[in-house]
Amino acid sequence: HLLLFLLFVGPFNCFASYSRATELFYSLNEGLPAGVLIGSLARDLRLPTAGDQHPASLQPPLSFTLASHGLGGQYVQLDNRSGELHTSAVEIDREALCVESSGATIFGGSAAVSSSSPSPESCLLLLDVLVLPQEYFRLVKVKIAIRDVNDNAPRFPVPHIRLSVPENAPVNTRLAIEHPALDPDMGTNGVQTYRLRDNYGVFTLDVEENENGERTPYLIVMGALDRETQDEYVTVIVAEDGGTPPLVGSATLTIGISDINDNCPQFNDSQLNITLYGNSSLGTHVATVHAVDMDLGSNAQITYSYSQKVPQPSRDLFHLNESTGAITLSTKVDGDTPRLHRLIILGNGPGCIPAVITVLVTIIKVMMRPPEVVPRFIANEVEGVVYLKELEPINTPIAFFTIKDPDEKYKVSCYLDGDGPFRLSPYKPYNNEYLLETTKPLDFETQQLYEISVVAWNSEGFHVKKVIKVQVLDDNDNSPVFSEQLIELSIEENNVPNAFLTKLHATDADSGERGQVSYFLGPDAPSYFALDKTTGVLTVSTQLDREEKEKYRYTVKAVDSGFPPRESIATVTITVLDKNDNSPRFINKDFSFFVPENFPGFGEIGVISVTDADAGQNGWVALSVLNGSDIFVIDTGKGVLRAKVSLDREQQSSYVLWIEAVDGGDPALSSTAKITILLLDINDNPPLVLFPQSNMSYLLVLPSTLPGSPITEVYAVDKDTGMNAVIAYSIIGRRGPRPESFRIDPKTGNITLEESLMQNDYGLYRLLVKVSDHGYPEPLHSTVMVNLFVNDTVSNESYIESLLRKEPDISVEEKQPQISIEPTHKKMESASCMPTLVALSIISLGSIALVTGMGIYICLRKGKKHHRADENLEVQIPLNGRINLHMLEKKPVEISNI
Repeated sequence: HLLLFLLFVGPFNCFASYSRATELFYSLNEGLPAGVLIGSLARDLRLPTAGDQHPASLQPPLSFTLASHGLGGQYVQLDNRSGELHTSAVEIDREALCVESSGATIFGGSAAVSSSSPSPESCLLLLDVLVLPQEYFRLVKVKIAIRDVNDNAPRFPVPHIRLSVPENAPVNTRLAIEHPALDPDMGTNGVQTYRLRDNYGVFTLDVEENENGERTPYLIVMGALDRETQDEYVTVIVAEDGGTPPLVGSATLTIGISDINDNCPQFNDSQLNITLYGNSSLGTHVATVHAVDMDLGSNAQITYSYSQKVPQPSRDLFHLNESTGAITLSTKVDGDTPRLHRLIILGNGPGCIPAVITVLVTIIKVMMRPPEVVPRFIANEVEGVVYLKELEPINTPIAFFTIKDPDEKYKVSCYLDGDGPFRLSPYKPYNNEYLLETTKPLDFETQQLYEISVVAWNSEGFHVKKVIKVQVLDDNDNSPVFSEQLIELSIEENNVPNAFLTKLHATDADSGERGQVSYFLGPDAPSYFALDKTTGVLTVSTQLDREEKEKYRYTVKAVDSGFPPRESIATVTITVLDKNDNSPRFINKDFSFFVPENFPGFGEIGVISVTDADAGQNGWVALSVLNGSDIFVIDTGKGVLRAKVSLDREQQSSYVLWIEAVDGGDPALSSTAKITILLLDINDNPPLVLFPQSNMSYLLVLPSTLPGSPITEVYAVDKDTGMNAVIAYSIIGRRGPRPESFRIDPKTGNITLEESLMQNDYGLYRLLVKVSDHGYPEPLHSTVMVNLFVNDTVSNESYIESLLRKEPDISVEEKQPQISIEPTHKKMESASCMPTLVALSIISLGSIALVTGMGIYICLRKGKKHHRADENLEVQIPLNGRINLHMLEKKPVEISNI
């Protein structure tokens, strides 16, 4: 936009400025941090900077601006005043910016990233910078070449490379490795060399570089290969770049040696000598020849055949199996049969010269025919193998055997040879008939195969043996058996979901499917336990919480696959082990205790109950006082809170404590609770008189003072609370010309004039005022002397002070102050004495009753209040007729700013 503005405002100057367009070229490494100086445009353009201009110059300062903040602009910071270019916080990654193969330039306004620079390895960052003001205006094209650093290691596209080499590959055979390593870095920082970690002495690597600079590794065969000696080589191919230091990458290289038909069949022996009796029956096995070919597959296929040198009679007498090499008797031997046969057998392989073996068969002529054993099987028989189920009952018949002499000249006997629960006995009433049967049930798990022989011999001692194999068939007669009937497990609580518990194992002695065991949970197992049917792996799908349930007990079943299936049951017990996952918990978040003040030290204030759901050491809880530990202590085991000292409500009426409970886990968990201790007041403070301040002070009262006028007041405070702090004022002693002229308000302590003062009322009045609280059970009081001097003036202060120093002769009145009832003052006539006497009598009786009750109460509390009585004596004045004012003056009087 600024460029367009200049085009419209100053076309001629703009044309001139375009003629001054400049190009600057810088270079820097990729991956530099922010703030690295790339270059100074002002210096490199040789423009005057602020330091070069004269102070008196009125030329505006230079300004440098990116024409547009595009893709390239995010990687640099341009100082608008100095023209210095620095790297920004966005790190430059050359491999991410420049795609070498495309050669394209990615534009972002007037800033771009280019890889189509003069050099194919160069990566340019293009910026357009405008220089202002108008007289210095120019468009500067800045090109920043991003130099590659070795910050990428070579990497193979696949971790496992397989290569096949024929075993007959000649030396110097070259095979390209199809998956070369890739390195995003350029030039020497890219892949330079390849090597094998183990070349086995027969391989090496070579690298070829094409016209595009791509390097491809080639495997070179350096020695003879033989698949029959070693059919596979496993090594590691390593790619290394040319950086400093070099970086490497690797992959597994498997070199398979493919087979060629380089081996021919071979017999282990060149000749076999066989003897055959002339009375051998048809199909008698004579011999088996076997040749070996070391090649694989079709290259190792062998067939057997007679040589053309074998005469046709021998071919007809002996049959050769071309696949197995077995030779059997195919026709019956008679008197015309030659006694010696030379069988030349060839082992034929593809593309090979046949291997040769000679079998010499000598036939021995027999003059007497052997006895014959003819079996007739009752049980299932296939190719001489009898199949019987286990657990068949005793005396199960197997076969009948007929024993006879083919020449009918000799007596033939027979017996059973071999071990096993079998019996061969004559079958009556027939001659030469024998029955083979079992003698006890067969057990597959004990023995699966028996081999027995029925042997017949004649009186000439000629023996014939008939071999019988008895295969026992398995039946599902065994239940699965767990290795343990009680499986005891343990797991920590808060386990991960699907945690492994154990692998159950049960065995079944049966075979096949009957012995295959499947596992199932019993009906009493919780739903969050899972048992793999096939593997027997027992897991728990959810987190277990010991505090919710500590022990689990349920059954598991092992079921085989027989029909009907058999099963066995085991019991699983799981103990959930504790973890310290529960903080101590107070029964209340806030505790409040009310304690009377002056409570004895280390007395029990209250019990703080705390619990921890964990077990063992994790559930052990220690209590401590976080604040106020210099006054309060707590019993860790019982939670009893105590104060070390006696507490005074007047010093502090309440305490707020924070109690911490810490368990014994590792790491330990804790919680806190707030404790509020409120002190209940006890009447342990007498009222404190604040005014008048001294028994020696006095006040001038003019004779002209009108009746009812306030003269002065007695002001006292009590540090206690409630009724213990309710104060009553009374005058208990008077002295003066007419002392009854003054009265005191029992509530406020205000002293007022009752009657007009006469000429003969002049003089000093001394009023002994009792200040008493309403504490229970014993009220406390203080006294103060109020001095009033009735006169017109004070002409002689020393005289008044001398009167005050004299001990007054004052009679103490027993009258108790009444607060709740305002007294009404009436003038009493001298004639009405009877009501006064009645009132005095009632007051006397009440006083006697009160004194008696107080005496009984004091006796009951004897021994508990002696210290309180001594304390009261310090502030009370004995109710006798005389008062020692000097003692009163010696008592300290506290003054507070009310």
